Amino acid sequence: MTLDPGVFKAYDVRGLYPSEIDEEGARDLGRGFVEVVRAATPGVAAPRIAIGHDVRLSSPSIAAAVTEGAVEAGAHVTELGLTATEMVYFAVADGGFDAGAQITASHNPPQYTGAKLVLAGALPLSGDTGISEIGRLVAAGETVRRPGGTRDRDHGLLDRFVDAAMTFIDPAKVRRLRVVLDGANGMAGLFLIPVLARLNLDAVECFLDPDGRFPNHEPNPLLPENREFIEGKVLAEGADLGIAWDGDADRCFFIDDRGEFVPGDFLTAMLASHLLRRSGPADVIYDLRASWAVPEAIIAAGGRPHENRVGHAFIKRRMRELDALFAGEVSGHYYFREFSYADTGLIPALLVLEMLSQADTPLSEVIDAYRSRFHISGEINSTVSDPAAVLAELRTRYADGRQADLDGLSVAYDDWHFNVRSSNTEPLVRLNLESLVSEADMEARRDDVLAIIRGH
Repeated sequence: MTLDPGVFKAYDVRGLYPSEIDEEGARDLGRGFVEVVRAATPGVAAPRIAIGHDVRLSSPSIAAAVTEGAVEAGAHVTELGLTATEMVYFAVADGGFDAGAQITASHNPPQYTGAKLVLAGALPLSGDTGISEIGRLVAAGETVRRPGGTRDRDHGLLDRFVDAAMTFIDPAKVRRLRVVLDGANGMAGLFLIPVLARLNLDAVECFLDPDGRFPNHEPNPLLPENREFIEGKVLAEGADLGIAWDGDADRCFFIDDRGEFVPGDFLTAMLASHLLRRSGPADVIYDLRASWAVPEAIIAAGGRPHENRVGHAFIKRRMRELDALFAGEVSGHYYFREFSYADTGLIPALLVLEMLSQADTPLSEVIDAYRSRFHISGEINSTVSDPAAVLAELRTRYADGRQADLDGLSVAYDDWHFNVRSSNTEPLVRLNLESLVSEADMEARRDDVLAIIRGH
């Protein structure tokens, strides 16, 4: 049995197949998951669990093993088959399940496998709220077999999911935009085919066929090398925009009509403004790495901005506390109250198509209004031997700034600010910096901070 303790991460379970997770280990994972679900749902002896999987070559056998383990532990499992991660979130909330699991390694290369785990209502498990406990139960041999488990299949999820997503827009208002769609051979193609049948788009379909080898490029659009294709394709096709998805399709990324990447901060500001104009005053959450464009846009649209820690588990819990309308992260995760406070890669794409259809200006001009005022570095990773020492030196060096420790170290001045966070899993620190002065000022301040970071 292989289930390396290191696969139990802060936000999910993830590791190399089969050296860190194999089928026998996945069976134990299924049993441990049921024990955690049972503890979280008092009075439910036989929890109902939905399990889906992505297109990775290892995913069907890993999903089958997790299912077998869950059934052995006495759960009633509904197998969803091939799914995008957000489809599992939808299935759990829509079907009143006690929990759900998506077998996926998200945007990682094909040799990885893993699982994203949620409780009732699509509330995520994290390292602090169940994932570590599953690891402890497995390591201690405390998973148990109970009689009475069952399994069945759900065959109508895709149609129900697409129906629900389409309610976020008026399809008749989406004009015939020319759009390049890059599914990266991941799970986006599964839902894009029926969605395209309902919209009058001039779609340039690229890599929409799910293929667990990811033969064209890795399914991680945050990396510039994985965006080269779609950026070039948008220009070559004279498209109005491009949309790319990551491997499990719970994140989407946008390329404007000039072939330039749209930062997640600016997309969050756009979406928040659009949603607030429709809903009226509401709470909106954004992650602390974001450009100051985001809270400014939220306030201008009548909303109440709330800065938050990075990470979907923290965002989703805060959304429930505030009953927030919407949340956005720089990394391309967008969350919606009417989607069980969960993240989705389809709904933001639909909303942007609706917004651009009603706008008189191209996407590049909309984004230029942000780019001209808010000069952002993007996230810059640096390998360091002692992340804590880096943060301590930065805290001293920038002691005259307004400092906060909500997540790493944030320092703000009147016309620039930055955040530095340590990685949860690697000897890395991540820098995000913004200047309101100019691009040159941002670059100079960025280089000053990086010199301190990389001196360690």
